[in-house]
Amino acid sequence: MDAILVLGGAGYVGSHACKALAQAGFLPVTIDTLRTGHADAVKWGPLIEADFGDVEAVRAAVRTHGVTAAMHFAAMSLVAESVAEPVLYYEKNVAGTLRLLEALEGEGVRRIVFSSSASVYGETDRSPIPEDAPLNPTNPYGETKRVIEGALRWIGQATGLGWCALRYFNAAGADPDREIGERHEPETHLIPNILRAVRARQPVKLFGSDYPTPDGSTVRDYVHVSDLADAHVAALAYLAGGGASQPMNLGAGAGLSVFEIVSAAERVLGLPIAREMLGRRPGDPPSLVADITRARRLLGFAPRRSDVETLIRTAAAFDAAQREA
Repeated sequence: MDAILVLGGAGYVGSHACKALAQAGFLPVTIDTLRTGHADAVKWGPLIEADFGDVEAVRAAVRTHGVTAAMHFAAMSLVAESVAEPVLYYEKNVAGTLRLLEALEGEGVRRIVFSSSASVYGETDRSPIPEDAPLNPTNPYGETKRVIEGALRWIGQATGLGWCALRYFNAAGADPDREIGERHEPETHLIPNILRAVRARQPVKLFGSDYPTPDGSTVRDYVHVSDLADAHVAALAYLAGGGASQPMNLGAGAGLSVFEIVSAAERVLGLPIAREMLGRRPGDPPSLVADITRARRLLGFAPRRSDVETLIRTAAAFDAAQREA
């Protein structure tokens, strides 16, 4: 059983990737500080409580478990916080990743799948967005992802490191078996905030109704977290087979507006949802939709769970399971 080091494996996407790895016959070895992750989400392999930039902890984990490749999800990821504290974000995300890559190089680990983000594109008029669109992040968080992708490219050329930077759009939904799901504090994502508002019998806060989109609300590409997890496992196989290092978009390949998501939640939950309309949030582009042609061709990526009903139903089922526990 090959061991895969999963940095941030106690988090939302990382924990789903660990489950997908285990189902594919790998041993996921998680390194996580648990600052934002959850120990009870680490169910399919060992947990090492450490920072992903801790060189000695990473090297020890690789030696102990015979790690052959890595998946890197760990990052600070709050956009507003990154604007307020850019030095912190560069130190944790960029400097920490450079230390991680140093540790992996020292132990002979030559493959890594990196959790990047559509935020590297910033505001763009291209839709759907291909990987060769200009990278123009509008906040320090997105800029750190862009910088890390550049470091991977140059380090790969120098050392032979094989890498994929998976630029995913809006992760949503939860494990269909209700074992793991989305638990952020603060929560910034639409679907869990809809569920929270319904539970509290309060209106859901929505931002902006005058965008140049069909219904005036922002349009985003929502991809199920389990589809993302499967893509990470496929990316490992792609690299193991000698695939060229490069970025790839991950999304559903289609957009849903905020108002469409709320209406779908009303159908799935079977009740009306009150709305509180607020003004636009600064820096929110009208529409962000992924061109997933490259991932389809190279990874066989075919999102199976990313229809809006499944996104909401699985998120609601995990939310209910948490309250039953």
